[in-house]
Amino acid sequence: MVSDHIQMLDETKSGTRIAAVMAAITQRIAGRSLTPGDKLPSIRAFARTLQVSTSTVVEAYDRLAAEGVIQPRPGSGFYVASQAAPLALSEIGPKLDRAVDPFWVSRQSLDAGGDDLKPGCGWLPPSWLPDDGMRRALRTLSRAGSPSLAEYGAPLGLPPLRQLIARRMGDHGIDASPDQIMLTESGTQALDLICRFLLEPGDTVLVDDPCYFNFHALLRAHRAHIVSVAYTPTGPDIEQFAKVLQEHKPRLYITNSAIHNPTGATLSPVTAHRVLKLAEQAGLTIIEDDIFADFEHVAAPRLAAFDGLERVIHIGSFSKTLSASARCGFIAARPDWIEGLIDLKIATTFGGGPLTAELVLNVLRDGSYRKHMEGLRPRLSRAMADVSARLKNLGLVPWIEPQAGMFLWSRLPDGLDSAEIAREALADNIVLAPGNVFSLSQSATSFLRFNVSQSQDDRIFAALRKAIARKR
Repeated sequence: MVSDHIQMLDETKSGTRIAAVMAAITQRIAGRSLTPGDKLPSIRAFARTLQVSTSTVVEAYDRLAAEGVIQPRPGSGFYVASQAAPLALSEIGPKLDRAVDPFWVSRQSLDAGGDDLKPGCGWLPPSWLPDDGMRRALRTLSRAGSPSLAEYGAPLGLPPLRQLIARRMGDHGIDASPDQIMLTESGTQALDLICRFLLEPGDTVLVDDPCYFNFHALLRAHRAHIVSVAYTPTGPDIEQFAKVLQEHKPRLYITNSAIHNPTGATLSPVTAHRVLKLAEQAGLTIIEDDIFADFEHVAAPRLAAFDGLERVIHIGSFSKTLSASARCGFIAARPDWIEGLIDLKIATTFGGGPLTAELVLNVLRDGSYRKHMEGLRPRLSRAMADVSARLKNLGLVPWIEPQAGMFLWSRLPDGLDSAEIAREALADNIVLAPGNVFSLSQSATSFLRFNVSQSQDDRIFAALRKAIARKR
């Protein structure tokens, strides 16, 4: 066995000797020659056995201890830790029996393996994001010696980033001072804080139908009563909107105004004015989720611009265009509400996230983000045209041809259920987004949402063709 370990170390070209020592231990545990509670060889003895330095073994043992594979006992040595129960084979692979609910697409997309295809997910592929700009910003931040590396941030957030966001909002006609902007960890956290601030259990909230499925999930977590209004290519159906306000008296209305998720529609100025007039009459507060703002070629109307942040709360983030790992969002609202939200943020997360805020600020400032978006918009337009054409060849008809963004809301041929098609595709390791996860009224049975940036692989269209043929 010793000679086998030495040969393994000699043949380890792609990894380090530390990794090889770790592998030697884990192989012994897997082969049951070391069992839970067994003492490992001393550092010096094992170094002699494997013909490596003691420092190599020290580092390997430390890493295995950090992973929970072994446990140090001061004055005694290292011992094999109790092992977790083995993963049952039934748990491996996609869970085809999970209910197709607002969590379905998120769970399948986030749990997907590296080889799975995700045309139903809501983010760009890593290769479409500004990797070089992020790496430069990380290097800059590592050299800065900034308190951001060690300290809590102020709850309102990094002042230079808030100033920059205020200028960017001004480009869309929204007048907000930096003190009216509070940074959050994401757009989702922004929405969660607002719901905590303004809602009581049982309050009614109005959403679009269809809308982003996580709106449903989050509102249910807050025990809100949810009602919906049909969405049209120019915004919510105004007659229905007025009727819902009169009958249900909702506390909040949550919507996208620039690039609507999942339809890709754009709010028109006429509809925006009518929505705001009705909201004023009904005492309705509007949350305008603008996380897709930077995908636009031409800026659409913003409710917050027309309203002046009186009854509209504007939120955004950089997760979709910069990095889903660098979680940074913001809330823009009237000053008295920002004060209340600061207290709530302290109560729930204490401080801000200065490290991520500094990282985002560096990318936005150095010009790489602007260049990235200048290249990304036409790339998405080309992908939109290509995916739309390929889906039409399969009989899927786009609800509209979006002006910008990454989502294509498409109708299946008559008689087909998108949830059934999604289950069929999942068996081929392809995650689709069936329409009814977006629809409170469950009226989108025949629709699928496609992320065109994630729909470039021929296997997606082959799987769709097969699933459609099986279900016809």
